[in-house]
Amino acid sequence: MYPIIRAEELTNNIFLMEVEARRIAKACQPGQFVIVRTDENSERIPLTICDYNREKGTITIVFQIVGASTDDMSKLKAGDAFADFVGPLGCPSELVTDDIEDVKKKNILFVAGGVGTAPVYPQVKWLHEHGINADVIVGAKSKDILILEKEMEAVAGNLYITTDDGSYGRHGLVTKVIEDLVAEGKQYDVCIAIGPMIMMKFACLTTKKLNIPTVISLNPIMVDGTGMCGACRVTVGDEVKFACVDGPEFDGHKVDFDQAMKRQQMYKTQEGRAYLAAKEGDTHHGGCGNCGGDK
Repeated sequence: MYPIIRAEELTNNIFLMEVEARRIAKACQPGQFVIVRTDENSERIPLTICDYNREKGTITIVFQIVGASTDDMSKLKAGDAFADFVGPLGCPSELVTDDIEDVKKKNILFVAGGVGTAPVYPQVKWLHEHGINADVIVGAKSKDILILEKEMEAVAGNLYITTDDGSYGRHGLVTKVIEDLVAEGKQYDVCIAIGPMIMMKFACLTTKKLNIPTVISLNPIMVDGTGMCGACRVTVGDEVKFACVDGPEFDGHKVDFDQAMKRQQMYKTQEGRAYLAAKEGDTHHGGCGNCGGDK
C-alpha cells in the first residue's frame, strides 16, 4: 500500500495528492509517469509526475475527474492509501538527459494548458535548480481553473498567464501569447507544450510557423500505460509510436494530431476498439516484444 500524505482540491474537479512511494521518488525524473490503482479491482490510471521529494520519499500527482475511476480517486483523503503506485515509467524529458552545458545555452519556452501545468512544473523546477531560467506560458479557460500559479511563479524565469475569457492575466489563447512574445523580440531554441490535444496541435502549428522546434507530451491519450491496449498508438513522422513505451514526449511537428484525436474518440466505444484492433492488426499495440507492434 502507498499512503497518501496530503490530499487537496486545487480547483473544481482538479485534485493534488502527495503519496509515499520511496523507490519511485528515488529514481524518477521530470517527464516520466506512474500508474495508480485505488484498489485491486479498480482501473489502471497513468498520471505524469507533478513533483517528487527524494528526501521524504514522496511523489506528487495532479488529476482531473473525467470518469468513475478518477471520481473514486478524488474521494481519497490523507491517511488513505493506493493499492498500486507503479513507476517511474516512460522516458525522461530530453532537457534532463541532454548535456547540461548544452541546455544552459538554450532559450526555452514552456506552454502549459489546463491540467498540463502539472507535468510542465517539474521540468521548469529542475531547470531552475540547475540555474536555468525558462519562460512559461500557462493558459486556462478562466481564473477559476488555474492551478499551481504560485509554484510555477517561484521557478519560472518569466511567467505569462492567459485566460480564454480574460478573467485573469492576458486575454486569449496560448498561441496568441507565443506570437506576441516573438513579436516583442523573444527568441526561443525550443518549446515544450503540454496540455489538451487540441491545444498542443495549435501550439505546434504556431511554433512551426515561427521555426521553433517543439516537444509535446502525449500523456492525455494513454490508457493502460504499457502499450498493450493500443489506445496511445500514434504516427510520428512516418513511424508508428506508442506514447507510453516510446514517449510520452515527441517531436510535436511530426505528430499526426488529427489521426491521434480521431483514434481517441473511436477508442471510447467497444465497437471503435474492435474496429481499430481489426484494422491495425499486429501494429495495434506495442511493447510486448512478441507482436511486432513495438518494431
